[in-house]
Amino acid sequence: MTITIPLNADSINSLDLSPVVTEIEKLLQEGAIASYEQQLHFEIDYTLEPGDPRELSEIPEVRLWFIRLDTRYPWLPFLLDWKTGEFARYTAMLVPHQFSTKEGIQYNPEALEIFLMHKLFVLNNWLQQQGIPSKSRLQSMAQLLGYELDDALFEMF
Repeated sequence: MTITIPLNADSINSLDLSPVVTEIEKLLQEGAIASYEQQLHFEIDYTLEPGDPRELSEIPEVRLWFIRLDTRYPWLPFLLDWKTGEFARYTAMLVPHQFSTKEGIQYNPEALEIFLMHKLFVLNNWLQQQGIPSKSRLQSMAQLLGYELDDALFEMF
């Protein structure tokens, strides 16, 4: 069952995480977090001025809200609905990038590598704490960002 979390400009501009905290804390208390893998979707209502060509991930206030969210729940990619692009959007909120009309989103390569490695370490630890197998999940996550992970990496942690 998909969890849709509505976000509006007021929540974003005040760095209010309560719409997410309410949902996630409920799942944690119920011990149901594993059953909501890749089920979280954000419905963002943030109005731009007419003619403003920016994507949401290019708006500093929106990015700052997602940075705060990532600080609170660094393992959140486990819950994001990867199939609908939530993980890609989340990554764009946290990693410097540019948009190209021909090639789409172009991440800063070094920043993307740092982001990916950070998420691999965080998620590996968190998944182990939850008793959830991690290797294939982490490999899939890396593939979404264009990386192939060698098995030797997993032997290191």
